[in-house]
Amino acid sequence: MMLMKVDDMQDFALDAFRFRISSRLFVFGLLVVVLCFITTQPAMSNSRLKDLVNVEGVRENQLVGYGLVVGLNGTGDTLRNAPFTQQSLQAMLERLGVNTRDARNIKTDNIAAVIVTADLPAFARQGNRIDIQVSTMGDAKDLRGGVLMVTPLLGADGEVYAVAQGPIAVAGFAASGSAASITRGVPTAGRIANGAIVEREVPFTFASMDEVHLSLKNPDFTTAHRIANAINNAVPGNVAQMIDPSTVLMRRPAGYEKSLLTMVTSIEHLMVTPDYPAKVVIDDRSGIIVMGANVRVSTVAIAQGNLTIRISETPMVSQPSPFSDQGETVVVPRTDIEVDTDDQNRLAIVQDSVTLQDLVDGLNALGVGPRDMISILQAIKAAGALQAEIEVM
Repeated sequence: MMLMKVDDMQDFALDAFRFRISSRLFVFGLLVVVLCFITTQPAMSNSRLKDLVNVEGVRENQLVGYGLVVGLNGTGDTLRNAPFTQQSLQAMLERLGVNTRDARNIKTDNIAAVIVTADLPAFARQGNRIDIQVSTMGDAKDLRGGVLMVTPLLGADGEVYAVAQGPIAVAGFAASGSAASITRGVPTAGRIANGAIVEREVPFTFASMDEVHLSLKNPDFTTAHRIANAINNAVPGNVAQMIDPSTVLMRRPAGYEKSLLTMVTSIEHLMVTPDYPAKVVIDDRSGIIVMGANVRVSTVAIAQGNLTIRISETPMVSQPSPFSDQGETVVVPRTDIEVDTDDQNRLAIVQDSVTLQDLVDGLNALGVGPRDMISILQAIKAAGALQAEIEVM
């Protein structure tokens, strides 16, 4: 057993304490570096592949039909103003065995002619039910309480793909009296949930295909390239190829035992970071401005101000003194004119390559409203200092 002196023991304890402190400082510093690295990384907005593309053949088809709504409480079409409603009513009654051709005056306001629209989902099978929308064609005032009669729904090829019928649900309402009326929502349009039955299927054999096109919802070269790389990293065999900014071709690789449908199912949850060009969207009618994060502005000076002239009329009444035999009461005009030249507005400089936040802060600091901001953005674009595309809606 080796004995240590008191001084040696004190030195050993001090060295151990220093080692523990230095180790903790090292770990703390390492954590700080890692946290700084994490917090300084740019925020990436990833999206699922199924939210960025449409698969070839997987699409809806629009259906349309003409029908009659019955059971309205005096809010239907006026037959003298809507002859098509009267003709449709007579044709429907004849199919039901009632002859009304010899009737000269048919008076009823409980029926309305309507247009029925629906979207036939992809791979809809016979017997499935779909939602439909009903809208009036004539001068009917309200569809509440109405029932849609059997209405065939046609596709673009003229074939019947569904048949609609049922009570209509209307969100709006209308009420009127002798001196006032009120309308909320749109009482002349309604909806029937599961109101149509699919009678014909759209033929499409997706499982037997060997290749499929993925159509980008927002065409872009970079996004299409990233989608192709993400698919090739997930499925071996270099199966995806970018054809153009809006299309990625995906083939089933040789020796792949599963169908192309299974392959699409396996890749639709891949995460891809979409890219988009710098764009400024302007709606001049409502004063709405939407700017993308990639919008950049070169060095430019901006001044905003308008000449405002305010004219106010405050006429005064001039009348003679009391108990005076002469004079009369007259109105004396008095006009006040005020001119505001916006002398306090100064020229502001926007520095080179500012971000979207800097641009918005600078325009807000000038007290610029949406209407004036639209003109300023268009002027910056005309000066060549705005690195973005302006789209006016």
